[in-house]
Amino acid sequence: MENKKVEEKYDVASVSSGGPPAVEFYDPSKESVWTRLGVNFESFKRAPGTTGGLAIAGENIENIEKLRAQNPMLQQKMKARHLQMIAVGGSIGTGLFVGSGSALHLGGPAGIIVAWVLMGIMLINVTQALGEMCILYPVSGGFYTLAGRFLDPSFAFAMGWNYVFQWAVVLPLEITVAGTTVQYWKANVPIAAWITIFWAVIVIVSVFGTLGFAEEEFWSSCLKLLVVVMFIFIGIICVCGGGPKGGDFDHYVGGLRWSKPGAFANGFKGVCAVFVTAAFSFAGTELVGLAASETPNPRETMPAAVKGTFWRITIIYISSLTLIGLMIPYNEPRLLGGGGAAASPFVIALDMAKIPGLNHFINVTICISVLSIGMACVYAGSRTLTALAETGYAPKIFCYVDKSSRPLYSVLAILAWAPLAYVNVVAAGDVVFKWLLALSGLSTIFTWMTICLCHIRFRKAWAYQGHSLEELPFKALGGVYGSWFGVILLSLVLIAQFYIAVWPIGGMKDDPMAVAEDFFSAYLAAPVMLLFWCLGFAWKRTLPKKIPEIDLDTGRKSWLTVEEMREWRAERKRAPFYVRLYRILFSN
Repeated sequence: MENKKVEEKYDVASVSSGGPPAVEFYDPSKESVWTRLGVNFESFKRAPGTTGGLAIAGENIENIEKLRAQNPMLQQKMKARHLQMIAVGGSIGTGLFVGSGSALHLGGPAGIIVAWVLMGIMLINVTQALGEMCILYPVSGGFYTLAGRFLDPSFAFAMGWNYVFQWAVVLPLEITVAGTTVQYWKANVPIAAWITIFWAVIVIVSVFGTLGFAEEEFWSSCLKLLVVVMFIFIGIICVCGGGPKGGDFDHYVGGLRWSKPGAFANGFKGVCAVFVTAAFSFAGTELVGLAASETPNPRETMPAAVKGTFWRITIIYISSLTLIGLMIPYNEPRLLGGGGAAASPFVIALDMAKIPGLNHFINVTICISVLSIGMACVYAGSRTLTALAETGYAPKIFCYVDKSSRPLYSVLAILAWAPLAYVNVVAAGDVVFKWLLALSGLSTIFTWMTICLCHIRFRKAWAYQGHSLEELPFKALGGVYGSWFGVILLSLVLIAQFYIAVWPIGGMKDDPMAVAEDFFSAYLAAPVMLLFWCLGFAWKRTLPKKIPEIDLDTGRKSWLTVEEMREWRAERKRAPFYVRLYRILFSN
């Protein structure tokens, strides 16, 4: 039974005789459209309470008002199309369009395929596990809150702050990359001016809160998907010899680049070096877990978003990177041309093909993509910071959510990092950025490993406390084995990164100080994570949760029994074959 919207009121509800007090809910629909959009002064005032807008499934639920009151303060503004496009195209950005160039140089065409396929399989299992938990528990803070519930609050504190710093640092980085991308056209405009323009754009979109981020992600993801699909078709034609005359692809190329100069650029060490680049390109996929609490019915919308990850990885990433490896030799000098569009293998491939105009179109897409990731930085960092405050691990001021559903002070805290982009104007800026990125360079790996560990512990607690897997509204495709695969592979990635940090490609430098600097720039995030964990324990003195102690009820939004779920699944099995096939591939 879906919870129905009742008449809400601002005043404290009266207590009914002999029963529990009624719960006070906030109804944003009573506000003006300008308040809901977040563009007037009223919208910045604190929201008086939760909307209770998350759907609760189950018959004969006792005290449903209490369950609704457990909803997060953030409003459920995201639609199904928003969530699906965030999952499918939200994390497509500099990692794919630009970072894949350096990955090709380091690992070769076979190296990037091995790294991206393995990381892709792992990520499919991560998103499946995340979907299973966040459909059942669409709580504020997503995987951070679940880590505190299923693992250890001190560890969750370390992971949460690491995640906040990751996005806080990536924001100025993305603004800088956007500025350098524009310089592809040799515009006589200082980089500082472009940084100011892009920062202003991100601030303006942030004013519209969740809806602004969701709409921006939807349309930018549509553009990114269009460009990548277009590139795949053009790439296939070029590799088969259908390129314009005078270009590098006016004759059949096939797999020539795999033999000359070769399939692997630096052997095993090269493949190890590519893993972190592959992880960076997938960073942000876990945002669907944060967004679950801001969509009205995660049980209906999350499965499609989770399964969309599979199609993004197989069609978008693997196909495009295979073609990049077939079109560009790993020793192409322009792959080392810097961090902007000039180093993008997509632009290089079209330049080699002598296809006029498309390189500029892809460059525009890269610029929009980095701005899109910048918006994701504000969204992910602010939501996690708010959850940290709600659980007592950050100042309470970050709990503030206004009437437009903006965690206002958390958004301002993340936006305040954007001016760091200006340090790139001076020569010392590269050094500052190098160490800022080192602080959060492995944060994505820790986040994904945390999600897998949470899923393993959740399944154990679910069984121990007498529940059946049949009660789950969505079950991870790989089950607990998929999560164990994720933990093992991510552990191997951390080992590979340690190996490359100690024995880098090209050999170790003669200066011991330079060797230490290179190591910590690649692996600083690991000791920082341990330091945060120790600080969290020293502050709150919490220990890892025991299975019987794990809370499986707070924030739970599906209370369907085994019999109800069996009836629901039996009804769906009676659907026509094409409907069942569509549900298997794209929904639940």
